[in-house]
Amino acid sequence: MTAPRGWVRRPWRLAAEATALLVAAVVAFPLYWMLLGAVKPAGEIESTEPRPWTSSPSLESFRRVFEQQAFGRYFVNSLVVALSVVAASALIAFLAATAVTRFRFRFRTTVLIMFLVAQMVPVEALTIPMFFLMRDFGLLNTLGSLILPHIAFSLPFAIWMLRGFVKAVPESLEEAAYLDGASRARFLWQILLPLVLPGLVATSVFSFISAWNDFLFAKSFIISDTSQSTLPMALLVFYKPDEPDWGGVMAASTVMTVPVLLFFVLVQRRLVSGLGGAVKD
Repeated sequence: MTAPRGWVRRPWRLAAEATALLVAAVVAFPLYWMLLGAVKPAGEIESTEPRPWTSSPSLESFRRVFEQQAFGRYFVNSLVVALSVVAASALIAFLAATAVTRFRFRFRTTVLIMFLVAQMVPVEALTIPMFFLMRDFGLLNTLGSLILPHIAFSLPFAIWMLRGFVKAVPESLEEAAYLDGASRARFLWQILLPLVLPGLVATSVFSFISAWNDFLFAKSFIISDTSQSTLPMALLVFYKPDEPDWGGVMAASTVMTVPVLLFFVLVQRRLVSGLGGAVKD
């Protein structure tokens, strides 16, 4: 007598679930340690025997963070940069992906290869040339010096990923829309855009995280006007070489992480379907 197939597969399923829980715990542990450092009193943070818990949690570190007069401005600046990058890169990537997928033109393959090559260039190698470029354009110490580079760096990945979604939409649907009297613009915005929206959400998440967490460009291009600084720069307020405020650093990092988590919660369903569509393509 043979055992049911479900009983044969159950050990493998339990092993897979246990592995997934272990990986999730490893990934979540830095977040837990960051939050723990934010609520620990100063004495426990500086202790030579760190413990993965605290018996006397405190919100003193968060109070110091929110008492910083420029912290609110840093938050707004980060939000403006991240949302501008998401909106601009999503629009440009959608139009560019449609162009390289639906239209035949010379050097189309060359353009697609250039998108891949652009992703291989380290950001650090381009920081100094971009600094001189921003200086020549008069954009240093402005949020524009942060928005434009992030749009440029997020476009190759977004275009290449959206190309698969646009290609998955059958051309027969486009022909049927034209036969029904729809213009190219109407097909683009009312038919094609909703169909590739999961892909747009997936690429927008990566663009948002890249712009929100940026420290290199903010440190390089915002030199003297601290009113144009972003949240990652706020961490430097609490980090002093002689006496770093680790509680303040952890509390500021926690506050900085909350918008990213909220963004994930809002778009998680479309993000999963978007990544799934990218894999299928």
